[in-house]
Amino acid sequence: MNPRERYIAALSFGSPDKIPFSPGGGRESTRRRWHREGLPEGKDPITHVMEVLGIEPDPPQKPYVGLGVNGLMMPDFEEKVIEHRNGHYIVQDWKGNICEISDEFDVSYLRNAKDFCTRRWIKCPVEGRDDWERMKERYRLDTPGRFGDDFAERCEKARDRDWVLGMGFSGPFWQMREWCGFEGLCMMMIEQPGLVAEMAEFWTEFVAGILRRILDRVTLDAIHISEDMAYKVKAMISPAMVREFCKPSWDRWTRLCREAGVPIVDLDSDGFIGELIPIWIESGVNVCDPIEVAAGNDINEFRRQFGHTMAFRGGVDKRAIAKGGRVIRDEMERLEPVVGDGGFIPGCDHAVPGDISWPNFVEYAGLLARMTGWL
Repeated sequence: MNPRERYIAALSFGSPDKIPFSPGGGRESTRRRWHREGLPEGKDPITHVMEVLGIEPDPPQKPYVGLGVNGLMMPDFEEKVIEHRNGHYIVQDWKGNICEISDEFDVSYLRNAKDFCTRRWIKCPVEGRDDWERMKERYRLDTPGRFGDDFAERCEKARDRDWVLGMGFSGPFWQMREWCGFEGLCMMMIEQPGLVAEMAEFWTEFVAGILRRILDRVTLDAIHISEDMAYKVKAMISPAMVREFCKPSWDRWTRLCREAGVPIVDLDSDGFIGELIPIWIESGVNVCDPIEVAAGNDINEFRRQFGHTMAFRGGVDKRAIAKGGRVIRDEMERLEPVVGDGGFIPGCDHAVPGDISWPNFVEYAGLLARMTGWL
């Protein structure tokens, strides 16, 4: 099997020759520690751990072609430092938020998840209708540069591939939270539900417009919807609010994907997702991640409840990886029934944190490689 066939088979309850090897690579602070403990400078951690373990890589043989589509706001807000005091910056990020961050970081850390950068939101760009009317102007499908001049050519080249062609974008809750802030959005859902419904509908159609233009030219293998919407034991909003404000978007996008033959619709949310999975299944989502164990997610129980209607990615407790030894061996044994049943690509249940040592990461990667058929 090539990497594309393997990925689709693994998440579609097929029969892959082996399961994709996806241990997680660590962010900047994690890799700094690993460089002190045995990871050579300049080496990709996954590439090196495969060399250490003697895993024969099986990369795509055909050249990767990105589609050159920009689904973000255009133009961005100016990234700038507004104030520097007491070891912290007050900054404006590219999305228009005013935030406070430690001065060990810079504004670019709010654009990309390069490290674990905690922030405090001070002001968000959409606080009412006037702000919303201005924000909409940054999300026009026909903005120059939204689709590259060679978009059609890229799609044509991408049809012949042995690698996974995916498209990732924010879900309605995630995107509206980016505009309004978490507290601001939740208050709007109660005090201005009409405005929230309008924003959600706008976002639904914007993403649908991008998907239509892509799917008219090339069939994607997967879409990935970023939708962090859960605390440790509960969703951030009630199931009724999820159905009212979010489900119509998911329904619309998954319908487009089904009609075009896209096999995988993957939705990401941290936190406890047990009460959300049934709604996702109703909406046509068939994969979710990262299945955080510390939030009370039990992947074995999820499989008993939902059977083959939901596949999973992630699910390996990061705390067990950090402890290593018997603890991580027990953790991997815990996951064996779901691995054997299919529809699961195991890996760290979020970004790999800095309390995981390089030796323990190598130990975990070896267990993972054996579990997934690479050793």
